[in-house]
Amino acid sequence: MTTRTADPRVVPLIVERSSPRAFDSSNLPQADLDVIFEAAGLAPSAYNYQPWRFLYAHRADEALYAKFLSPLVEFNQMWASKASVLIFVISDENMINNETSNPNHSHSFDAGAAWANLALQATALGYRAHGMTGVDFEKAREVLEVPAGFRIEAAVAIGTQAPAETLPEKLRGGEVPSTRKPIGEVAFEGTFPKA
Repeated sequence: MTTRTADPRVVPLIVERSSPRAFDSSNLPQADLDVIFEAAGLAPSAYNYQPWRFLYAHRADEALYAKFLSPLVEFNQMWASKASVLIFVISDENMINNETSNPNHSHSFDAGAAWANLALQATALGYRAHGMTGVDFEKAREVLEVPAGFRIEAAVAIGTQAPAETLPEKLRGGEVPSTRKPIGEVAFEGTFPKA
């Protein structure tokens, strides 16, 4: 149950979404994962280029899952090893049209929009998604065979949330939805505020 509060006009799904670390190791059906990816792909993007790519491994495929787990920092490996699926979000740094390549200024921004849709759709289906940048990105590029011209944005653990008691004791307190900064600290009419 969420402890967040928001204006009642905020979509409840947005308030409900959270990033827990306790997962129950259960399988996530491919049909559900496909729906989650379909929702991610409905995100807006500059020129409708859709620069996002998702590489994933199901926990049930032990060898592939171990490969996906290996670039995560040790702290993230500890809890993410119980997730149903590990995903790497990647973005295309260039727009290639008619064999012409131009830098895509918004590739990371657009991939972030897709990640947000992914997390919300996972929540709507009863799962949880936890994005992380505690990753050895050079190792991830090598292990996942990501070519030049693509940026590895983040990793995502996804699955069914387990009780906090399944985590090591030092992590249990963080299993509640985190608070957010007030609007007055993040949104400003006019120019950038002076310190």
